This record gives sequence, C-alpha cells and structure tokens, in this order.
Amino acid sequence: MKHNASVFSQRLLRGQSPSYERLQARLAEDGSELDAEPLALHCGWGRLLIGHTYRDPATLAHELLNEKPGERDIALYVAAPQQVLAQSPQQLFLDPSDTLRLWFSDYRPAQKVFRGYRIRRAQNEADWHAINTLYLTRGMLPIDPSLLTPRHQGGPVYWLAEDESSNAVIGSIMGLNHQKAFNDPENGSSLWCLAVDPQCTRPGVGEVLVRHLIEHFMSRGLSYLDLSVLHDNQQAKSLYAKLGFRNLPTFAIKRKNGINEHLFLGPGPQADFNPYARIIVEEAHKRGIDVQVDDADAGLFTLSYGGRRVRCRESLSDLTTAVSMTLCQDKSLTHRTLKAAGLCLPAQQLAGEADENMAFLEAHQRIVVKPLDGEQGHGVAVDLRTIEEVNAAIERAQTFDSRVLLESYHQGLDLRVVVIGFDVVAAAIRRPAEVVGDGSHTIGQLIEAQSRRRSAATGGESKIPLDEETERTLHYAGYDYTSVLPANERLAVRRTANLHTGGCLEDVTAILHPVLADASIRAARALDIPVVGLDLMVPAADRPEYVFIEANERVGLANHEPQPTAERFVDLLFPHSLPAHS
Repeated sequence: MKHNASVFSQRLLRGQSPSYERLQARLAEDGSELDAEPLALHCGWGRLLIGHTYRDPATLAHELLNEKPGERDIALYVAAPQQVLAQSPQQLFLDPSDTLRLWFSDYRPAQKVFRGYRIRRAQNEADWHAINTLYLTRGMLPIDPSLLTPRHQGGPVYWLAEDESSNAVIGSIMGLNHQKAFNDPENGSSLWCLAVDPQCTRPGVGEVLVRHLIEHFMSRGLSYLDLSVLHDNQQAKSLYAKLGFRNLPTFAIKRKNGINEHLFLGPGPQADFNPYARIIVEEAHKRGIDVQVDDADAGLFTLSYGGRRVRCRESLSDLTTAVSMTLCQDKSLTHRTLKAAGLCLPAQQLAGEADENMAFLEAHQRIVVKPLDGEQGHGVAVDLRTIEEVNAAIERAQTFDSRVLLESYHQGLDLRVVVIGFDVVAAAIRRPAEVVGDGSHTIGQLIEAQSRRRSAATGGESKIPLDEETERTLHYAGYDYTSVLPANERLAVRRTANLHTGGCLEDVTAILHPVLADASIRAARALDIPVVGLDLMVPAADRPEYVFIEANERVGLANHEPQPTAERFVDLLFPHSLPAHS
C-alpha cells in the first residue's frame, strides 16, 4: 500500500512541526488515504516506519513497541516526537542523530576519479554474507535478506563496492526510493547503512558509494537524498558537507534495546580515553558499574560495583599479579615458562659478544632481534640475514631496553589469541601494513595516505612509521619511498604485524584449530594470568602447527571487535553484574 505524504511533508521539512490532530486535518484536506495501512518497510535489520503515514502518536508508538528481538526499528519523519515519546517514555527515545539532505540541484559531479574497485548491487547469498561480515566489523546489525520488503513494493536496494584485484567486498550502502515506497510528492530518496572496511587500502570508497547512490536516484528523476548520521560523527559529516548535504529539521524515534544502549544511556565518564580503555569503560557504564577516571592519558580507571572495587589500566587489572606481569614482560622468562609447560617455542638467546651473535645467525640463517622488555613492536626487526643487519637491529633495540634478544625466525602468519578467564575469546591473524599501487603515487605518498586512514580508524593508535625498518622492508622488495608502485600491486611495507605500526586484523575465531586454542589456554595457565594476548606464528589458523612468540599482559581488546572481548573482561571482573550479552 502506498501513501500520499501531501504538502505536510514539505512543511515538516521546512521546520514546521504541527500536532497530530492538525496533521490529520491537513491530510484530509489534501484527500490523502487516512484509512490506509501505515507504512513499515523492512530493511533486513529492522523496519523503517514512515512517521506521517500513522494516524496518531499512539499508533506509531505501539508499532515501535512491536519491534522484534535482535532487530532495530526506526520511525523517521516524525512530526511531533514529544507526543510519541509520551506514550511510552520508559521504552522509547529520541534518536540523537542529525538528518541531512542533498537537493540534487546542488549536486556537483566528482572531479577526481578513484580506481581499483567497482560498484554493483548485492545479488546472491555470497554477497549478503560479505556485507554482513563488513557490518559486524563496524558494529552494525547484519541483514536477513529473507525479511526485506520486495523492491516492487518500495523496498530498499543494497549496493556494494568490490575490490577489482581481490574481489573482496570493501564497502556497502543501502538506498530507498521514497516515490516507490510512499508516493512521496517531493520525489525523495534516502541513504542508510554506509559502511567501509576499516582495513581497506583503497581511497575514496565511502565517497564513491554515496555518489553512486545520488547519481542512481537522479537518473530515476528523484529530487533529493536524505540520510541520518550521529551528531558527533565528524568524519562522516565532513564527507557529506563536501558533497553538499545540509541539515534538515526533522526527528527519528527508536525503541530502547541492547543494540542502541549507547544512544540513550547518556554520556559516560567525560574523559579522553584511548580506544582500548574506552571499550571497557563503555561496557561498564552500560551495566551500571561506577567508573572513576584516574588518569585518562594513561588509560587508568577504577571500576566499582556491589562493594567490589577493581583498578585497571586498559585490560590490565588488579587481578593480574606482579609475578604474572613480569613473566610476560621479560621475554626470556616467558620463553622458559612456556617451554617448561611443554609448548613449542623458537630458539632464543641474549645478544652478547660479536662472535656469539654471529654463531647464532649461522646456526639459524634468519633471525629476529627484539628488546627483552618491549611492547607495541617497538625495536623489533624480523628476518635478518646478515651480521650487519643484526648489529644495526641490536643497536636500535637497545634504545628500548639495554638487554636484547635473538630468536630464530619462523615464517608464517602472525596469530594473536586473546584468553580471558582461561577461555579463548578471540583470535585474529595480524597482517603487516601494506599499500596498493595506483600507478601514479609514490610509495611514500601511499604510506602517508594509508597511515592517515589507519590513524583515523583507530583514534590515532595505528600509524605506519617512516623508519629504518620500513626502509629495509622496501629495500628487500626492490623499492624505496620515491618508487611508483604499479596499479593494483600490493606491497607489505613492514615485516612485523603490530597494529600500532599500521598492521590490520583478520578475525579467525570461528576457525581456530583446537590444538591452537588448547595451547593458548595452557600458556595462560602456565603464566597464571587471567587476561593475556598470546602471539604465535602459524602456517594457518585452522592447522595445528605453531610456535609461541610472546605473551602480552595488556591486550588491546578494541582490536578484536566484533568478538565480545570487553563483555568477557567485565564478566571476569564483576561476575554478578548484568551482562550485556544476556
């Protein structure tokens, strides 16, 4: 059933907000179908309820309260939100998002062409799976395509961006044609669910998806595109402002549920925490656990609940003893402890006299140099093959710790396993920072652009350093910073996969081999540490072979979303708190 929004839509979007009674009178004057069924379009993750097609606030509120578990309904273009909220103030809330509109008469085509990917419609089960994988990495609800309102009934269309070289889905967007959906007299449309892979190395994906949707609806004779964006999402707002979007005075209402708690709970502690502390603080806030900010810059906070008090520095808490912490920080102690537990480890010795270092290199041919007590990949050099490289790496490592370790190098994938409460909660392959050539920019320029994107995606926690290790990696590949990388060629610019040096994660929790999971739990028990990130070199996540590299007592839980790392951490600290996943 389609609906005529009438002149009311135009007045509403100019900022006028009449009562429902006056709205009905105007609709009657315009000859609209007052007895028609109110409009609800299913988008796969929930329904869009078109506010002005509902007879009165009670009907709209009742429909929002019929939201199904695990879904998220949105009532948009609500004329009098206060009247709807008054129907059920404990269960409904005003969405703190801004609505933006682009009139197509204001649109200007792109001056710069981005290459390396194509835009097409989602067509099959594999496409939906890829889009859902992307959405989960961005903390968004997955789509159930079987629930979608059919397109001939005004339902939405999903588009995806596909990398031309790897065929990977690197972005997605949803569009809704308002003229088809509810006979919008203004011939409008709207944009929803824009998402870009945070590890994508291609530039401009989000902008290209938005422009594609704009030009698609323009070709259908429509007049404008609306979208909803969180009021504090400055990165997205900058893109939309660049494209010519302007604020629109209208409202959206949602039902309170576990999916959108952060929107209606109110602000938590007003402190500039890094992402690794913030994810824990936000989880605690959602459960009603008191958060005391001790030192935001250092990631220090204290959690209190039911008479229990735990102090934390990110994921390091009072529950980790000083002995366990020392066993992780001193890599030689880590090595001996895990070896005594019967686990597989590389050969290792302290850097010493020149002849001792030379003998170790000759015995293993390819080695790793790292500071004895270090973190975040600082001072680590991998796959060294000459004594000159080894000596230079030792000198660099000594700037982080006077004691330096030599280890045998083991080729493979860098696997991080997170163990909380002696259970495996997350596992991910960590891949070194890489860039993709476009045939025109230098490698130095590509690194700087990729570093800016990684920094924006991680709150400044991940950047690719332009240091000797990056130069050495480029040199081995036959390049330098001034080289122009051929179009679509991928180049790893670091040997280590640390996230702080631009690396990225691929979640492999679902396919982790039982032997690797068991070895990780045995390692955590040997170290007697309740929360730990274990680094292993493996041929593949679903194979049993491994070599332990190190243990990290302070794990970056935010790096492993959508796995419930923060939830399990707070479970461990406060087992009697109401878990967000229940």
